[in-house]
Formats: sequence, structure tokens, C-alpha cells
Amino acid sequence: MRTEYCFFTDKGSRPVNEDYSGHISSKGMDCFILCDGLGGHGMGDKASQFVVEYVKEYFENCASLEEFTTTVANSTQKALRNEQADLGFTDKMKTTAVILVINGSEGVSIHVGDSRMYHFRNNEVIFRTRDHSIPQMLVLTGEISEDEIRSHPDRNKVLRAFGDDREELKCEISGFDIEEGDTFLLCSDGFWEPVTEKEMTDSLKKTSSMEEWLEVMSVIARDNSEDKKMDNFTAVAVGLRGEP
Repeated sequence: MRTEYCFFTDKGSRPVNEDYSGHISSKGMDCFILCDGLGGHGMGDKASQFVVEYVKEYFENCASLEEFTTTVANSTQKALRNEQADLGFTDKMKTTAVILVINGSEGVSIHVGDSRMYHFRNNEVIFRTRDHSIPQMLVLTGEISEDEIRSHPDRNKVLRAFGDDREELKCEISGFDIEEGDTFLLCSDGFWEPVTEKEMTDSLKKTSSMEEWLEVMSVIARDNSEDKKMDNFTAVAVGLRGEP
């Protein structure tokens, strides 16, 4: 299988884009990272860029996927907290993160916060990461429905993030099989809030490339956010295709 991918980002109505994403290939594996800096704490743009670049370097230097998966969260947390201390910003520089690693027919997602990864097969969502947020907790306790996350007044309140005051940060790690034709979407909350899962799958069915898919969804995001202040919105689309 070959990996096709495309990146999209827009600062929306905000003066600064605090989202950041990246990709690195190493040892026959692909690693994609997307971060959304927490603007309410300040220096979110610095935090998101720092984490993406640190994870890329860390991935390249790890001896195996298992080593990366089991150690990247705490290593990144320690590195960002040290950067905060060095710059005198111990109460700032926080970010969500979602990581996708593709290793042949196997995949791993690692995430903290409310940036998401969706896994599509046959143009349907078969998995998505679960947000570390107040609305997601309310869904798990049955107080609100999944659809109500997008409009909940506390939807932007995350419960975990890189750069918070924990020395050890617990991330969610999920492993899964990958088949030819599978598609993945990594996105910040500014992207998935105005684009529903049905709109994601409908547009995936109608497009023929990762670039076209992101273009269509970015238009949907803008249309659904008309007359609203738009957050930064960023996405990475990844498709596993047969050899040409």
C-alpha cells in the first residue's frame, strides 16, 4: 500500500493560528501529528509547534514503534514543561495533540485533549478518538447525546493537555488493523465542530483525492460557520491506496 496525504489549515476569525501539524517517515513507518494550542492560556501557537517538532524528532530516534508508543507522551510532557520553565511561562504553553502512526497493515493513534482522529472504511466511520473534554464525559454518563457535543457551552473545556501541571500525562492509545482503501482524518475541534460525520463521509464518497476531500470539507466548515466567529481549523487527510 502507498500512503497519500494532504494538510489543510486556516486561522478562521482568530488573529493567530495556534494549530500546527506535521509528518515524518522513518523505518518504513509514517507518523502524522496535529496539535491545537490552548489560546486561553497564551502561547498556544508556540506549544503546538514545539510538540509537533519534538514528536517528529522523537519518532525518528525511537528504535521501535512499541518504544515510541509507550514513551512519547511522558517524554513530550517533560520536554514541554522544561521549555515552559526555561521561557518563564509555567502557566502557559498548553496544547492538545493527536498522533497517527501507520506501519504497514497496522496503525496506532495517540491523543490527548479534543483534537480527533477518524478512521474510515468503505466511506463510513469505524472509529474515532474520544475527547478528553467535559461534554465527552457527559456523553459517557448518558447526560447528553453524542450530537450535542458540538453545541454544548463547555465544548472547549479540555480535561488534559500537554503542558498542564501533571508530571506524567496519560494519553489514550488505540491500535487497529489497516486495509487498502482506508482513510484517516486528524483534525482540531475548529474543524470537526462545523463538519458533521455525515458531511465527512458524504464528501469522501464524492471526491477522488485527499486534497479534494479537504477542500470540500473546508467549504462546508465555512458555510456552517456563517455569521459565527470561526476558530482556527486544521486537518490532515491520509489515504491508504493500492500500488499504481
